[in-house]
Amino acid sequence: METLTLTQAAAGLASGELTAVQLTATALAKIADQQGEGARTFTHVYGDWARQQALAADRRRAAGNPLSVLDGVPVSVKDLFDVAGEATTAGSRVLADAPVASAHAAVVARLLQAGAVVIGKTNMTEFAYSGLGINPHYGTPANPWDRSARHIPGGSSSGAAVAVADGMGFGAIGSDTGGSVRIPAAFCGLTGYKPTARRINRSGLLPLSPSLDSIGVIAHDVAGCIALDTAIADLPLRPQQKILSQARFAVPQTLVLEGLDDEVTAAFHLSLQRLTQAGAQIEFIPCQEFAELARINAAGGFSALESWRWHQSLMAKQADGYDPRVLSRIRRGQWLDEQDLQQLQLLRADWQRRAALTVQGFDALLMPTVPFIAPTIAELERDDDAYFRINGAALRNPSVINFLDGCALSLPCQAPGAAPVGLMIAGLPLQDEALLGWALAVECCLADV
Repeated sequence: METLTLTQAAAGLASGELTAVQLTATALAKIADQQGEGARTFTHVYGDWARQQALAADRRRAAGNPLSVLDGVPVSVKDLFDVAGEATTAGSRVLADAPVASAHAAVVARLLQAGAVVIGKTNMTEFAYSGLGINPHYGTPANPWDRSARHIPGGSSSGAAVAVADGMGFGAIGSDTGGSVRIPAAFCGLTGYKPTARRINRSGLLPLSPSLDSIGVIAHDVAGCIALDTAIADLPLRPQQKILSQARFAVPQTLVLEGLDDEVTAAFHLSLQRLTQAGAQIEFIPCQEFAELARINAAGGFSALESWRWHQSLMAKQADGYDPRVLSRIRRGQWLDEQDLQQLQLLRADWQRRAALTVQGFDALLMPTVPFIAPTIAELERDDDAYFRINGAALRNPSVINFLDGCALSLPCQAPGAAPVGLMIAGLPLQDEALLGWALAVECCLADV
């Protein structure tokens, strides 16, 4: 049977055709399947607790009192959100004996208040510090596309994407510091939404870089992302599908179109063609500000500086327990001080102001989420040079939006049967509601084959 989307699962619960107990049992069975990716996708599985949550959800529906449209829908959370009573390990081994969380992270509490069944914590790049999803401690879950070849899932929210793709949950909560929700969504043929960071309460989130961290969601489609965002946001949105004939979109020519492989080039330009045929006005613009980011972040940027501050005492005791590729990136921050942080903040504010002036007349920016289709796990595990080169390229386009403090969504744009390719639709800070309305329209247009 084809995997249900989140909205289909919610509709089945609302109509009485499905029960939360059934959905949860199916998801847990897929996680436990030894022929599947469950053991590499989850770091914690809440079997008994999930069944209890599901039973309570069914009782509420039977009494006519569901908590929300998500009541009874199994979802996962990334392994850097606190769940009360256990250590938050963030895809690492060095935090296995850390003090247990005294309370749920804000977004976990919000999910439970909405009645969603929190089924487990998903695997990730250690401490969220890579866009590839490779984890030497817990294994790397394989991308659902061409699974026998074992392509990377993307990261850092690797398990989040594979869990949704394989029906081990109907939606996932992840984090996105430089693309960590959008990259795995793009590689795995899913939809990933990075909201304006301030819209979501980040308490109980183990940080990578507080200046850039966002909490985002992954689902099969835009509607699923909206439903998840509604559950976890402080101020829920009410996006309405826009009319493409009224759209004015911009395609930046600087940086984000460089080095595209043939598959991404074909899918991206076909998407632009179809949007134009639907009446959207699309303009290619220089956007020279994007070329400045490499210089601004040359010493490591916020991620290296802020992650070093969080990790330095832990690394002094347990550096040999880290993924060496993560360790080396964090250590770049040891040479950066408070003056460097203040300089970064000034440069970012000036850059944001100028970039916003360049794009403010457009309804959204369009660009490839990642410039290539997913490479294999094996080729990156064995080659450090390839790992760092491909990681930098994967993060390049999404990280522009984090530095902008904007909002963005990646949705699939490949031809049927082809390798997954993501189309990123992005907007300025707090333009989330309009952005999601445009995303609904773009999704509808690209699905109309």
